[in-house]
Amino acid sequence: MKFTATQIAEILDGKVEGNPDVEVSKLAKIEEGSNGTLTFLANPKYTQYIYTTNASITIVENNFVAENELQTTLIRVKNPYKAFSKLLEYYNQVKMNKTGIEEPVFISKSAKLGDNIYIGAFSYLGESVTLGDKVKIYPNVYIGDNVILGNNVIVFAGSKIYSDTIIGNDCVIHSGAIVGADGFGYTPNEKGEFVKIPQTGNVLIEDNVDIGAGTTIDRATLGSTIIRKGVKLDNQIQIAHNVEIGENTVIAAQSGIAGSTKIGKNCMIGGQVGIVGHITIGNNVRIQAQSGIGRNVKDGEMLQGSPALNYGDYNKSYVHFKNLPKIIERLNTIEKNKND
Repeated sequence: MKFTATQIAEILDGKVEGNPDVEVSKLAKIEEGSNGTLTFLANPKYTQYIYTTNASITIVENNFVAENELQTTLIRVKNPYKAFSKLLEYYNQVKMNKTGIEEPVFISKSAKLGDNIYIGAFSYLGESVTLGDKVKIYPNVYIGDNVILGNNVIVFAGSKIYSDTIIGNDCVIHSGAIVGADGFGYTPNEKGEFVKIPQTGNVLIEDNVDIGAGTTIDRATLGSTIIRKGVKLDNQIQIAHNVEIGENTVIAAQSGIAGSTKIGKNCMIGGQVGIVGHITIGNNVRIQAQSGIGRNVKDGEMLQGSPALNYGDYNKSYVHFKNLPKIIERLNTIEKNKND
């Protein structure tokens, strides 16, 4: 896929300075640019590279003044960083602009398909599945019975969406994600054996949610496991049954949330955080990486450690943790002098 400097300038509302017909087909860092690539200069620290880059096109600020001769064609814009981001988004849309139904696939006769959809080879759509407009289902995806996907949903290769799951508009589900598997529900009988509790609920995902690769979201025992609009989940996260995650909360990789915990809006949860079940975490909470949360958390708290402490208290305590051997030595000396 090739673009000329003129075409790119039109997309970015920029001005070409150099060869308007030069073509690019790849993107690159300015220090790694090569013939046929496009790059940008936004940070002054990288200005030196614009004189040595082999990139065919470089996006620069309108008021950029070259102090030496340039080999690259310039596209002048108001904000190079935002312009490059816009171009990345445009490139991604063009690259992913697939439509049609590949073969072989299985689509049940009761499925309802929207307009301008894409269904990749070896995918499976069960009974009474409903797809909105512009949905993209990549190869080897399983979609169970009665699943509903809204408009502009993307499900990448190898994902599994179990029966009765409901997903809103503009959601992205990355490869290997599993949505709607049974929750981890067992009860011991009189013999001490663990007997499975049927998981009869579903998963409800609202609009504009991203689910990372390898992340799992379990169906509810009763009712719904709920992911509210705007939530962003990183790779390899475990969301247990009947969890609810509030709007615009972001959670980093390898975190685990046990059953029936409620997380509020606009929270930021670091990687490898463990959260016990049946607690409530308020709005605007910040939890540092590798923390363990075993209690209810109020709005606006910032926590770190396992078990987690107030962030400020943790940092103060850590000073003493580091000095603990010296403190013990001093105490032993005091005890010895006292006994002498």
